[in-house]
This record gives sequence, structure tokens and C-alpha cells, in this order.
Amino acid sequence: MVTRRDLLTRGLLGAAGLSVAGCALATPTRPEPSGSPTMATRPQPSSGSPTATGNASRTLVAVFSRAGENHFYGGRTWLEVGNTEVVVGLLATLVDVDVYRIVPAEPYPTDYEETVAQNTREQDAGARPRIADPLPDLAGYDRVVLASGVWSVRPPMIMRTFTEALDFTGRTVYPLTTHAGSGLGRAVEVYRQTCRGATLGEGLAVRGEEAGAAEPEVRAWLQRVGLLG
Repeated sequence: MVTRRDLLTRGLLGAAGLSVAGCALATPTRPEPSGSPTMATRPQPSSGSPTATGNASRTLVAVFSRAGENHFYGGRTWLEVGNTEVVVGLLATLVDVDVYRIVPAEPYPTDYEETVAQNTREQDAGARPRIADPLPDLAGYDRVVLASGVWSVRPPMIMRTFTEALDFTGRTVYPLTTHAGSGLGRAVEVYRQTCRGATLGEGLAVRGEEAGAAEPEVRAWLQRVGLLG
């Protein structure tokens, strides 16, 4: 059993400041289903390497989710757990997946307006923010869910850092977004451009304010795309 302390020691939940260039490959963690998550819960890893047993998941969820001050029906609210990670927690209670958390080497501000401003600068500059941890090995995975918010109509630029660094040949990529009104935004377009060799599957867009109640929406989507029997 891999404990939270073990993961912190290995840097899988931290921000070790590794550059994407020349980075090693990490073992994604397996969330353990434990009922319907709320806004204060997150998927928790259980058994260690997903390739260590014959029952390894064939689906990887790569999630970037930001906690802190966030948009809420035109106002602001404070999230202890980001909306996208809440949705991934729901997904993990329904289907066997491995989770890789995309952790920025330099964390985004907890202040909403500061994050908006930083994202604008990154989009204007075509930035590729560094990822803190070693990237996952996609060998053994047939499907990859790319989960993030939609910032100014696009996935955050760190998602491009992730997708451009890996080879998705022979795999199906499913966009999953949380949003404040823009749906999938340009996620499909971005992933079609940056996921080398991938086939794009149907995406799912969940309104951020409704993330904690999205289980029926997530279940229906998983059934439509064949990830849930």
C-alpha cells in the first residue's frame, strides 16, 4: 500500500521543480473509490505501481486542477480542492483508472485575478510552464483522459507542456474540462494539435460550480465513450 506520506516523499504530490526537458517517467497513482466525493475530498492513491499486477488499469487520467479563490456564478468562492479534481474523484469511483496529477513547478497564485492575469501572459507568450514531477510512462495505456479547467477558452498552457512531451500514438484521448460557461472551449482543437498520434474521443464539459453534483453526467459520458460497461 502506498501511503500519502510515501507519495509526498517521492515528490508525486509536491513541486520539485524539474524541467520537462530530459525528465524521467513517473508511476501514476491509483485512486481508491470511497463513495461520492465532495468539494472537500480528492481521489486517494491505493496500491503502488499500476503495472505490478495483472489487473492494471488501461486508462490514465492526467489532471491539472487549481484550488484557491475561484469563479462562482459571477462571484468568487474558495475551493480547498479544485473543481476538476472533484470531477476526477467522481470518475474514479465509477471506473478503474490511474491518476497523474500535473503539478506546476511554480504554483499558480491562489488569488483568482492574479491567476487570470498570469494565464493571459502565458497565452500571449505561448509559454510552456514547467511541470514539477517526472512525466508518466504511457506504455500499457490505451486511453488517456486529459482533465483541466478552461481558462480564457483554452486549457491552461501547462496542459500543452504535458501533451507535447509525450507520444500518444495508438491511444484515444478524451478531453474533460470544468468551466464557467465556455464548455470544452478549444480543448479539442488544442489536443488534436499537440497529442502526437492520438485519436480524439468525445469530451466532457462540466460547469465548475456544479462539479460536486456531476456524478450522473460523468457516468453517462463514461457509458457513451465505452469506459464504463
